[in-house]
Amino acid sequence: VQLQASGGGLVQAGGSLRLSCAASGRTFSGYAMGWFRQAPGKEREFVAVVSRNGVVIRYADSVEGRFTISRDNAKDTMYLQMDSLKPDDTAVYFCAARAFPTIATSSAGFAYWGQGTQVTVSS
Repeated sequence: VQLQASGGGLVQAGGSLRLSCAASGRTFSGYAMGWFRQAPGKEREFVAVVSRNGVVIRYADSVEGRFTISRDNAKDTMYLQMDSLKPDDTAVYFCAARAFPTIATSSAGFAYWGQGTQVTVSS
């Protein structure tokens, strides 16, 4: 499966952005999908994950209550709605796919990755 992330940009603290991840090449509904991010000088970290049917969702503690992950299997697309953004949310955001029935929160559990989209939150 090929993944294309988009929707990043520059936003002021307290603002919102919506990221999208478009999939192609394989049956999108066969993959659990996740968002990860990597800030300069830091390791890639888990943000959110959604199961194949969209029922099971997990968030990192740092984004719980502010970010919402969702997917539209009819459109082969996953989303990340980011509200109440903080400067600490500044990072390159990556979408990833996992061809297993269970979700995962480690980057090692995802075999397919998009190219990343930059999110910058100014204070």
